[in-house]
Amino acid sequence: MKTIRISKGKKIYFTSDHHFGAPTKAASKPREEKFVAWLDDIKKDAEVLFILGDLFDFWFEYKHVIPKGFTRVLGKLAELSDQGIKILFFVGNHDMWMRGYFEEEFNIEVYHKPQQFELNNKTFFIGHGDGLGPNDKGYKRLKRVFTNSFFNWLYRWLHPDFGVRFAQYLSLKNKLISGDDDLKFMGNEKEWLTQYARRKLKDKHFDYFVFGHRHLPLEVVLKPESTYINLGDWISHYTYGIFDGEAFSLKKLDS
Repeated sequence: MKTIRISKGKKIYFTSDHHFGAPTKAASKPREEKFVAWLDDIKKDAEVLFILGDLFDFWFEYKHVIPKGFTRVLGKLAELSDQGIKILFFVGNHDMWMRGYFEEEFNIEVYHKPQQFELNNKTFFIGHGDGLGPNDKGYKRLKRVFTNSFFNWLYRWLHPDFGVRFAQYLSLKNKLISGDDDLKFMGNEKEWLTQYARRKLKDKHFDYFVFGHRHLPLEVVLKPESTYINLGDWISHYTYGIFDGEAFSLKKLDS
């Protein structure tokens, strides 16, 4: 379990599911500007920033090429990192093909699986959320294909002009490897990430489970002293999380 302690008066921020680049570059730009302004605002008291995946609607790192665009977002993340704010990134199902650029260029820690943290004596289980819980076996099989090193190697042989455009088309038309069901609230007991968290609690206590992926801001009390949080998104809800060292709260961006 990784341990992070924050200084008095400092906070830990959580955000996920921005899907920058979708549905078009022009439509995405206002959302990117809001996010950059938010990053600029939180840097006054942020000590740690967790980004829980799907920052981009599509991201694939070739050996010497990354997708064009997102200059303002990447520049602001670089600024925060250079100022000493610790940034941790959990890849989502739309930007899982990260292979070192964020670590090398921005000194951002990148995780491909959920992780356990102790944050100021509170225990957290944190991840993007895709592929967890019961059912959805078709998606889980497809994810194994997308993350397979051999298929990644084959895809890198496509010229980026074609490879990126083709993947963007699939992402927009077919939700890449997630669908509209991810946007529907199924009830606290039927939510598959809630079920996953309850099963984890049988083996070990966590004060908070924090995920993205569902695009719905959710706070579900699993049992006394244990809560499941879903961060929502930056498409419809513009919600994010704050941990002040003692308690976690879900907030909505002021328009």
